[in-house]
Amino acid sequence: MLRFVLDAFWDDGLWLPPNTTWEDIAPGPEKAVVYTDYRHLIFPIPLAFVLILLRNLLEKYWFAPFGKSLGIKNTRAKKASNNPQLEAAYQKSSKIKHKQVAALAKQLDLSERQVERWLRLRRSQDKPSTLVKFCENLWRCTFYLYNFSFGLFVLWDKVWLWDIDNCYVGYPHHGVTNDVWWYYMVSSAFYWSLTISQFWDVRRKDFWQMFIHHIAAIALLNFSWVCNLHRIGTLVLLSHDCADIVLEAAKAAKYANYQKLCDVLFAVFTIMWIATRLGVYPFYIIWSTLIRAPMLLPMFPAYHIFNSLLCLLLALHLVWTWLILQVAYKTITSGQMEGDIRSSSSEISDSSNDPSNHSSPHRGDHNNVHKKET
Repeated sequence: MLRFVLDAFWDDGLWLPPNTTWEDIAPGPEKAVVYTDYRHLIFPIPLAFVLILLRNLLEKYWFAPFGKSLGIKNTRAKKASNNPQLEAAYQKSSKIKHKQVAALAKQLDLSERQVERWLRLRRSQDKPSTLVKFCENLWRCTFYLYNFSFGLFVLWDKVWLWDIDNCYVGYPHHGVTNDVWWYYMVSSAFYWSLTISQFWDVRRKDFWQMFIHHIAAIALLNFSWVCNLHRIGTLVLLSHDCADIVLEAAKAAKYANYQKLCDVLFAVFTIMWIATRLGVYPFYIIWSTLIRAPMLLPMFPAYHIFNSLLCLLLALHLVWTWLILQVAYKTITSGQMEGDIRSSSSEISDSSNDPSNHSSPHRGDHNNVHKKET
């Protein structure tokens, strides 16, 4: 029964162009090109732990000392007094309604004000310090800077960067080179590292939303790898990483109290976001997948699924752009950045859309930050 289900799921007619079988694109020494190997998708998992180790080393020995030199303090909120009953209630739900507050106050012979104050202190206790968030942003800024630079270096001499039709001409018989292999593996490993580190990083309210988001990003990368669609996949990765560099730098500048710098970086981020997410992505990449690809390649069901996911991502970009523009408008009218960049550290970390909750360009946390904190 399991074999029947697997055979039906991996049916050649579903995943591959007409008259093509999995055997045709299976890697082997006798093949004319080096095809992608689905077994290599296991490599990003151990590589993710390498990235986590690298992140911890950088945060401990570089980012944290650098942040302290800028005057960023690693202070945490005052601890709430030891109260087992209130702690048990808090562990059940940090959002305790007024009726529950009244019941707890009566049970413990405390005033409602005392219970509410204890809950505020307890919530603040779970917030990451400004230095922790600064280090997280610097790590992500560093990775996106590296990944974008590496991706640009890898793709500079590739024909499909300059003529996107080459993503489809000759498909699926596209060979994968060592540099493209590493670009895909490192990018996948980064999303794996975000997924894994969530379980011991500061736990935020949107934990499961971000977890599902990272899994979806990994699934898209794996899907394009298995179907040998790595050419268009690399272009999607490249077009999304560049704006994230500036966003993470702007957040770090805010935590370091370099307000003018962070305002400038946010303005640059807004321009880059619109140029890449609403310019390059829809009018170059998606236009080619929807219009050019059917002219050059026989269509198959999985390709339509892939296209639908790309269009869904574009729809999210439109929503997120609207939220970003709202922040930009309020900044212009008020003469200063009122949203994500100017909010105090405590206000930010209490939000379910904490600015340190970044995700890949395939994710929407940039804009949730701006929406919540504005």
